Amino acid sequence: MRGMTGAVLWSLVTVVVLIRVPSLMAQEVREAEPPAYRKLRYEEEYTYLRDPRQRGDVFDPLKYIPLAPNGAIYLSLGGEIRARYEYTHNPAWGQDAQDDYGVFLQRYSLHGDLHLTSSVRIFAQLLSALADGRAGGASPVDKDTLDLQQAFLDLRLPVGGKGALTLRAGRQEMAFGSGRLVDVREGPNVRRTFDGGRVLLQTPAWRVEGFVTRPAEDERGVFDDGSDTTQALWGVYSVGTLPILAPGSLDLYYLGFQDDQAVYDQGTGAESRHSLGVRLWGQPGAWDYNGEFVYQWGEFGAGEIQAWTVAVVTGYTWTTVPLRPRVGVSTNIASGDRDPTARDLQTFNPLFPRGSYFSETALLGPRNFFNIQPSLTLTPLADVSVTVDVNWFWRLQTADGVYSPSGQLLRPAGGSTARFVGSNLAVKAEWHMQRHVTLTTIYEHFFPGAFLRETGPHAAIDFIELTLLFRF
Repeated sequence: MRGMTGAVLWSLVTVVVLIRVPSLMAQEVREAEPPAYRKLRYEEEYTYLRDPRQRGDVFDPLKYIPLAPNGAIYLSLGGEIRARYEYTHNPAWGQDAQDDYGVFLQRYSLHGDLHLTSSVRIFAQLLSALADGRAGGASPVDKDTLDLQQAFLDLRLPVGGKGALTLRAGRQEMAFGSGRLVDVREGPNVRRTFDGGRVLLQTPAWRVEGFVTRPAEDERGVFDDGSDTTQALWGVYSVGTLPILAPGSLDLYYLGFQDDQAVYDQGTGAESRHSLGVRLWGQPGAWDYNGEFVYQWGEFGAGEIQAWTVAVVTGYTWTTVPLRPRVGVSTNIASGDRDPTARDLQTFNPLFPRGSYFSETALLGPRNFFNIQPSLTLTPLADVSVTVDVNWFWRLQTADGVYSPSGQLLRPAGGSTARFVGSNLAVKAEWHMQRHVTLTTIYEHFFPGAFLRETGPHAAIDFIELTLLFRF
């Protein structure tokens, strides 16, 4: 209880401090709006603050600190405080222990971006993730007392008139495309990071990068996250524009993956998997679309891998009517194993996907499934949005089980021939109080389907989340 009280107090202190921030920013004098914060903080650019007329935010002196008279050497500092409360009634449909009062999560990060020249850069970030209240103790993605989240060196070389080649080595976060296969895992308290090297080629029309990495371990202590030597990720990812797709874009990629201890409903074994993918996305007028196809092959134990997935998300926004409604629909399908007694494996592997794949409850992952998820988003105020969605989820192959976003086998097939796993209703409200502060509230209810009822605990799940996020 003492630890829980401390977590609550820290959260309250965080709230008090953050609510005071807007009063410090009353005198905005910049000529243009500052850029939005990025998912990958090292992608942010603050050299525009060399011009004093662009400064007006209380944190601007930290975002651009010149270390040489001509400004060629400079340091940029940034950070984040995230305070989150979540409560789950009947976690994992009653399989997991029930939390008495919910879970209090805190995440603190601080980074420095040092530009020694136009060609040499060092980026480093510390992370502290704390958790209190979880029945059975904090999970590896709940808690990491203090660790080095990122630390890498960039060497940048000009290519042609407008291109650049960057060599990057060290610990780094990575996110590609929509985060279906590689993402930072923003939903959980501990974000995902990788150790290795990357080569990035940027031209006016294309960005191409190759990489060889291992995921960092998720340990709970102080500076104890080494490289996970049981897994590896390598590949080439490219993003570009083609005139025929205007105003759309194209992603083409190859990803290689190795896991010495892969677990499926079929069993456990060494896995070597290759993924070839294409993604088309854009926003022509009031429409938006995002479609992706991935084919996978490789070896699992003594058998062969043949797997695939197709995902399509589209929507339409009425920009000239009250509430600016957007109606969207997401449809996805991923292959599952046809016969657990055979050596070959057909289960799709999403590798390192976003943590909250279909919803913030982070229950189900994209393996052996098909779903449809309509949604409605309303914007009652310029800085407030409300989204309601319903997700119906089925198994594709009845001989395969149900998996979590991390790949954990949640429920084996268990002899059930039922396909319907369940449905999830979610309501999310997000208020961007100002540039630095965002408040999010979420309620979800999961209705168990026939498969869950036939294979084990199947209680309905209620989930509540309240998150206050501050960034600078």
